[in-house]
Amino acid sequence: MSDQELGEFLRARRARVSPADVGMATSGTRRVAGLRREEVAVLAGVSADYYARLEQGRETNPSGQVIDAIANALRLGTDARWHAYRLAGLLPKTAPAAPHTPVHPALLQLMDAFPTAVAYVINHRLEVLASNALADALLSPLADPRRMVRSLFHDPAARELFADWETVARDSVEALRLAAGQERRDPEIAALVRELLADSPEFAALWQDHSVSGLGRKTKVFNHPDVGRITLTYQAFDVQDASGQYLLVGTAETGSTDADSLALLGPLHAAGRRNGARPGAG
Repeated sequence: MSDQELGEFLRARRARVSPADVGMATSGTRRVAGLRREEVAVLAGVSADYYARLEQGRETNPSGQVIDAIANALRLGTDARWHAYRLAGLLPKTAPAAPHTPVHPALLQLMDAFPTAVAYVINHRLEVLASNALADALLSPLADPRRMVRSLFHDPAARELFADWETVARDSVEALRLAAGQERRDPEIAALVRELLADSPEFAALWQDHSVSGLGRKTKVFNHPDVGRITLTYQAFDVQDASGQYLLVGTAETGSTDADSLALLGPLHAAGRRNGARPGAG
């Protein structure tokens, strides 16, 4: 992670806010995308020189009041605002997440108690640490469903499985960048980002956008080779006794064709495994 992260973040976000977004009148041709530095400074109530030093990495101790004013000027959402505070060093340092904490047996038992829901536990690198049978069936077309971010950008099957691949890829990169801000001393996140920046222009473009968002509640549409199209609503939960772990639960609307398809998927996957065939093949 770069020492210039706060400046890079502010520049990227400034480019996405137009004068019209903040009620500023303009005239003539503008040479920059979004707001100019001095316009952000006016909106935030700081000097143009001070704001320039922030973007250039020459000012390293902004106050919370300044970051809050700039966040308002750039119209940052909640996740992006907290991300800016972290990059500015304004949040208490927390103990880094343990790199390879196993999933607790009680949580594994809980996931197995969801017979009609997809459930899996991921870490802050979005790696799948544990999953129930229905999640295994849903993700079975992927060559390596455990390393989800790598699969999204390297496995052609991911582009078939996720009907809205672009949205899933963007959401995943935004969640990874948010995690990178939270776990700035994690060498495995840094290595993953370096690998994908080198290997995937699509990842690089999304990463350079500097957008951040939590996992939250998402709707995902799957094109599964065994049962066709399935729409699931996902909700993410922090695992309180294991820092950096999250439980994701995906459900279909009760009584819908999505629920019927999901109910068929588990037995089809189990039958394929008993017969020695790769589920989803053929």
